This record gives sequence, C-alpha cells and structure tokens, in this order.
Amino acid sequence: MTGATPRTVTGRVTIRKCEALEDMQACFALQKEVWKFSDADLVPVRMFVVASKIGGHVIGAFVPREDERCEEKELIAFALAIPGMRNGHCYLHSHMLAVRQRYRNGGLGRRMKLYQREDALARGFELMEWTFDPLEIKNAYLNIEKLGAIARRYNVNQYGVTSSPLQGGLPTDRLVAEWWMKSKRVEMVLVDGPRAKFECRARIDVPAEIYEWKAAAPTRAQALAVQGNNRQRFQQAFADGLSVLGYERDGRGNGRFLLGEWDEGWRY
Repeated sequence: MTGATPRTVTGRVTIRKCEALEDMQACFALQKEVWKFSDADLVPVRMFVVASKIGGHVIGAFVPREDERCEEKELIAFALAIPGMRNGHCYLHSHMLAVRQRYRNGGLGRRMKLYQREDALARGFELMEWTFDPLEIKNAYLNIEKLGAIARRYNVNQYGVTSSPLQGGLPTDRLVAEWWMKSKRVEMVLVDGPRAKFECRARIDVPAEIYEWKAAAPTRAQALAVQGNNRQRFQQAFADGLSVLGYERDGRGNGRFLLGEWDEGWRY
C-alpha cells in the first residue's frame, strides 16, 4: 500500500452497480486479494448478492483488460453497502471498500464514495456510515478532509483480532464515520469550498511510523501503546461531547485528528 505507484485510470474506468453473479464473484476474489483474510473472516458471495437485493448496493470499478482481444473488463475496486436503522432512522452502512493495489493513491477511492453518495441520495438516504481504523492516516484524511465525514463514536475491537496482516495483530478498534451527504459541510468539502469553522478543543496524533511498528513483531508493542492511549483520548473526548471535525498531515506523514463541537445546524 505505502509507496505504490498509482496507475492512471482516468477516462478508462467505468463505475457501475454490480448485479450479475460474475460481478459478485469478482468482488469476493478482490476482497481476498486486498485483505488476505482467512476463509473464516471473508464476506461470502451470497452476502454481496443479498446486499444488492435488500436496499444496499455493490458498486464496482472496471477497466479494459490489457489483452485488447478480450471484451471482458477487469474489476479493480468495489464497495459493499447494506441498509441499517438507528433511533428509528434509516441509513446506508458502507461495510467494505477495496481498491487493487496498483490502482491506489490516484483518487479512485474518493470516486467510489461519490458514486455511492449519488446512488444513496437518489434512493432517499441522507446518511451513510462506515467504520475505519483510526491508525490508518491516509484513510482518515480521505474520510474527514476529502469527503467531509465526522466521527463521534469509537468501537473497541469491533471485529476481534482478524486474520488480515494489515491489522498487524492489533485489536480492531474503529471510529464510526458519519457522512451527512446533503449537509452544507459535505457539499462545501466536495467542491473545495470554504469549510465550517470550529474551535479545536482536542488533538489526537498518529505517528507516521505506525505502519512499520504494526508490521514487525519487535515494535508491535509501540503500535499497541499508541492505539491504547488514543483509545482513551477518543473515548474521553466523545464523552465530553466533542467530535472529529478535521484532520491534518504534516510533511513527515504524521496524522492529527482535530476535535470540536459538532453543530447540528451544519446538517442542513
């Protein structure tokens, strides 16, 4: 993931809903490729099919295969979402978004989220949620700064310790992203307009070295210590009524969550 050279797909990529069984099987295969889960942790093909039938969606990004004689297209990314309900209100829960490694860091993930937003709004959803690892700096920056999501809930070890090497054997702590898709905040972010100002009352840092620390057994305790310290700080901040409203990255690749008070009026 880190240091991957993005392949240019502008003008060649087709993003559309997946409905054929063959598309679902391709999504399943890409899931295995990206997360390298054991069989017990994989979302089965039938769940992709069910999601597309019950009000969720499966979105795929396709490019022509290198063999020009082949009319079939190659799946290079997918997003899987299912409907949910909280406090009597329906929302769309985006459970997975995967991009093949050679196509990362080129803006495709954001394009997939925007397609999801378009489909969700067309079907009456105003809120989309998903979870993300607060130790993943690039992902956090995308969610908060490039999409305009906020976060005010923290789930401890949500999935248990998984078989994916990307997690580095750490607990699967997750922040819950709330994407109020019709809000002024989101609309301004998506057109690179002026952001809603807020008083930053807390900052939570993630060191750039976190990826190396998670990947190697001798330094994994350092990653675990960062996770544990940040967990306590998030939980306290959220208990105090704060929300993640901004995110910064410096020249060395360090990340920083910026927390302030969420104004419900920003949703309208």
